[in-house]
Amino acid sequence: MKNWLNFLAMILLGPSLSAQVRYVDAGIFQVEYNEAFEQPQRLWYTVQCTEGTFSRSGLNFYSVDSVHTSNNADYANNEWDKGHLAPAADFACDSLALRQTFSYLNCALQHESLNRGPWKGLEDLEREMAEHGPVQVLVVVEFEPLPNRQAIRTLPTGAQIPTYFSKTLEHKGHTWTYRFPNDGSVKGKPYSSFLVSAD
Repeated sequence: MKNWLNFLAMILLGPSLSAQVRYVDAGIFQVEYNEAFEQPQRLWYTVQCTEGTFSRSGLNFYSVDSVHTSNNADYANNEWDKGHLAPAADFACDSLALRQTFSYLNCALQHESLNRGPWKGLEDLEREMAEHGPVQVLVVVEFEPLPNRQAIRTLPTGAQIPTYFSKTLEHKGHTWTYRFPNDGSVKGKPYSSFLVSAD
């Protein structure tokens, strides 16, 4: 199934990746991280937990020494949340796995209206689906280029702001892909209104 997700991601991203994109196997998730943008570019995982009891209280995002990631300054005093790509709640049945979701490798600049709205609703859905069998997930983070080939939005701290987030769920041989603009236009809308393909 991982091969299928890789194939889909290559279609969405194109055939080549920047030389500054690092592949990291973090155990509970795998990620291709764009060090120039200081953001993940794609990440995939399998939902591990549907009703975890370990608390995220006191957990903070942490850096990984070998990869140049975003940091706390990128998320300070603005509308950008530290958006988990692999949700903490999907791994809250194990304290170590839960802690691993707080790596900056798993964190993206996500508009607060998206992170706290339809994105959260879709995370709830994937856990509901996982009660009936494995759910594999691919997240693709998109950056819209300008004519000078730079990302459309850059924070003063240097991190690039994603333009879209896509999430594909695979469950029992069926797939659903949702694509969300990374801005306030998603506020109050259900995740279902962002479905772009299903089979």
